[in-house]
Amino acid sequence: MSKIKSLVLGSAAGLVAIGGAQAADLPVKAKAVEYVKVCSLYGAGFYYIPGTDTCLRIGGYVRAEYNFNSGNSDAPSMTNTYARNGTWNNTRARIQLQFDARTATEWGVVRAFAQVNPQFSTGDQLTNNDVNRFDFAFIQFAGFTFGRSASAYALPWNANPGNNLTSFLMGGPNFDGGVWNVQYTWQFGNGFSATVGVDEQSESNRVGLINATNGLTVFNGYTNWYNGVTSSTGANQAVQGYYGGAVDVVGNLKLDQAWGLIQVSGAAHQVRSNYLTDGTASPYVVNAPADKWGYAVNLGLQIKNLPTGPGDDIKFTVGYTEGALRYIMGSSNATPRNIGLFGGSDSFKFATAPIADGVIPLVGNEIQLTKGFGLNGGFNHYWNANWSSSVFGSYTKIDYNDTAAASLGTAWAAAAKKLGTFTGTYNPDFNIAQVGVVTSWTPVKGLTFSGEALYTNVDGSTKGTLVAGTGPVAGHGPGTYTIGSQDIWSGSLRVQRNF
Repeated sequence: MSKIKSLVLGSAAGLVAIGGAQAADLPVKAKAVEYVKVCSLYGAGFYYIPGTDTCLRIGGYVRAEYNFNSGNSDAPSMTNTYARNGTWNNTRARIQLQFDARTATEWGVVRAFAQVNPQFSTGDQLTNNDVNRFDFAFIQFAGFTFGRSASAYALPWNANPGNNLTSFLMGGPNFDGGVWNVQYTWQFGNGFSATVGVDEQSESNRVGLINATNGLTVFNGYTNWYNGVTSSTGANQAVQGYYGGAVDVVGNLKLDQAWGLIQVSGAAHQVRSNYLTDGTASPYVVNAPADKWGYAVNLGLQIKNLPTGPGDDIKFTVGYTEGALRYIMGSSNATPRNIGLFGGSDSFKFATAPIADGVIPLVGNEIQLTKGFGLNGGFNHYWNANWSSSVFGSYTKIDYNDTAAASLGTAWAAAAKKLGTFTGTYNPDFNIAQVGVVTSWTPVKGLTFSGEALYTNVDGSTKGTLVAGTGPVAGHGPGTYTIGSQDIWSGSLRVQRNF
């Protein structure tokens, strides 16, 4: 009996031991996974960063485009770089990435935003010149904005009133590439706000100076660098530099409501030039012109809820400047120093249009500020959820005063004489008119196919003929050149996937 009892107890103990071993082998229940949660505070696409109360949105687009008779982004060949060298068609592939982080605090929303645009364009494969650039990188806190963002002078649509593909629509400002600034915005309610700020002087808001003493070249305009030019003796001296000693002071008043938007902008812009003695390494400033302050004003208007259809709108801007041409001749890249030589390499027609904030005359050293007037606008119509069309255009008028015109005329005549015989009249004033149309098809959300045609006319006030005995520029040989107004047709095809 005792043997049977021992056997039963032993078996039970063994079973308990085995059961304990099996229990020890069972997996331990994992902690709950903290999944990414949707953040609905700031619109679609935001998610909470795990473990924080910060909301992040990552977005952007991938773009492929083909451009005809223009540079990329449908940039008319205003300096004829592409047409002169036979590169009439250009392509570009770009990816844009945006990072938008926002956190609600007792001070309001703290925001950090960055935008990067890596791209590869025609010719980059030969120069290894692919571009990785930051257009925007700024922080917003308690009404302040610090970093690189659109200027307080800029309009919400920049230079795209007609959903245009071209980034070179003139007649108004364009800060889609950003500018370093500090600004503060007051929100008064009911859509009314005011912003003041200071912008760093750069290619975003200046176009340079002409020193008439340095001379001009007939077909390539003038030597106009922001940090200096090569002297007549060949030494690398800053005989005419455009140094931004002061920041631009900018601001706007804006009313943004359901019916549309109206904005008044203003800017004060310092025009400053430095000299060094010609052909020497002297660090001493010689005969430096006194600084001058220019200005620019602008009115922007948007009208929504048009009877033509849902989503249709009209955008319009008009501006005036003295000594700050960039504010009415904005573009994604540096505004050209001189416009001319439209057409192919066999063209003997030419329009001259020097572009400068001011002129240092042959007699005296007081900077003569350049005046400019510009306007642009567009009408956008949505046929249905998949198709849209827009018509847009611009007009720009540039005027040099009598002192500046006389000095430039003397310098230009001397340059023309070196090439041959000029018969006609010289006047640096000019007008630029543009009109374009773009149509877009969006078969599925986020994917858009677009086509654009753009006409640009440069009406230079210099009229006449130049019988050139030597080739004035690469790709153009001796011959008789007709100087006056010029026309160019350009176009762009684009496929873009937003995400």
